[in-house]
Amino acid sequence: MKLNEILGAFEQYAPFRLQEEYDNSGIQFGDPEGEITRGLVCIDITEEIINEAIEKECDLIISHHPLIFKGIKKLTGKHYTERVLIEAVRNNISIISVHTNLDSVSDGVNMKLATKIGLSELKVLQPRKGLLKKLITFCPTDHAEKVRAAIFKAGAGVIGEYDCCSFNLDGKGSFRAGDNTDPFIGEKGQIHYEPEVRIETILPAWLETMVVRAMIDAHPYEEVAFDIYPLDNSNANVGPGMVGILKNPLSEKDFLRMIKEELGLPFLKHSEFTGNEVRKVAVCGGSGSFLRDLAMASGADAFVTADVKYHDFFDVKNKILMVDAGHYESEQFTKEILYEIVSKKFTNFALLISDQSTNPVRYF
Repeated sequence: MKLNEILGAFEQYAPFRLQEEYDNSGIQFGDPEGEITRGLVCIDITEEIINEAIEKECDLIISHHPLIFKGIKKLTGKHYTERVLIEAVRNNISIISVHTNLDSVSDGVNMKLATKIGLSELKVLQPRKGLLKKLITFCPTDHAEKVRAAIFKAGAGVIGEYDCCSFNLDGKGSFRAGDNTDPFIGEKGQIHYEPEVRIETILPAWLETMVVRAMIDAHPYEEVAFDIYPLDNSNANVGPGMVGILKNPLSEKDFLRMIKEELGLPFLKHSEFTGNEVRKVAVCGGSGSFLRDLAMASGADAFVTADVKYHDFFDVKNKILMVDAGHYESEQFTKEILYEIVSKKFTNFALLISDQSTNPVRYF
């Protein structure tokens, strides 16, 4: 199997275009056309992880956090990142990282965390804008169904939990074929009027090339007329954080006990109790304190995240129970997502989940 095939599985599930500007998801090291036989899944790539990959004869490491965030000017082995990269090169171990793009999709990191603590009726906490486009095309009435089916199959026409969404308007199109054309209908040099359907639909920006190609392949005209407009609508299925409902409300103390048990934590940091029951909960795996105000605006009784700053605990007093569950701890289940994406797509590919905790934080 080629490295690019594995990358394609992640692209389909969590498009790399969704990663934050500071991020470095994708291939960290390796030949995209190179053959791979066995993979190891982890959260962070450490020297222990690279040694595990060597010991288990893996020629691919799939991590959540990228090994390389900034440019590397020298490979002297001075820093652990350099030492890991040297060993990867020496042992021909390719590296793929799937980070903030997996944080952003609705069935990614935050969905996994939310379901682990028993939340349902889940919604993205901060839907992202600028990721949707409108496609408009025109085709003969008799071919409208074929064209619609093609663009829907390519991923257009999804709004929330609905698919195959479009608006269709009957009208009359006109054109005159030139001398060097091969018109589907009409005669060269003569103006032709044809009953047509105007088809409008919505699509994710990262699927534009695929949808346009599918439309053109299904369309009978030699030259296909179409328009694409950027939209400012929010994409309800993409964005950081998630909010959901507990089946049975809990007291704040019982809620903290449940979080400790489900995430396997030695202790928790949290803000002062508000005195309210916990029913609606917002979550963000990893560093999510920037979503604090949105969590409160959503009506959440508690917000579970990590890397909360000291003064953030002051700011939520009597407003919401803010819980710092730890960065690694709140993202630890991401290994399961990475494993499932690959193993479901490539059932015969040998894939292992690292049995090591790469959490650099220790508790005394």
